[in-house]
Amino acid sequence: MNFGGALEALKAGKKVAREGWNGKGMYIYRQEGTTIGPEQGRNEHLRGMEADLIWIRPHIDMKAADGSVVIGWLASQTDMLGEDWVVVE
Repeated sequence: MNFGGALEALKAGKKVAREGWNGKGMYIYRQEGTTIGPEQGRNEHLRGMEADLIWIRPHIDMKAADGSVVIGWLASQTDMLGEDWVVVE
């Protein structure tokens, strides 16, 4: 599947990955937007904001091979042109 198909799968709530990725168990997924308040551990960059609530917009995250989560994953040109995207069950 191409990257356009992968994006459509993400929008439908699926996890997707590239067959060519080296790390085992890696995939990306769409994270829904959420609102956080001051009690939710804002970091130094968010402290002192005038708004009581901060809207975190929907974005794409990645589960990395080491089990960590990469917040705000960005596709490379190779990823965008790749034809080896698959839905992960």
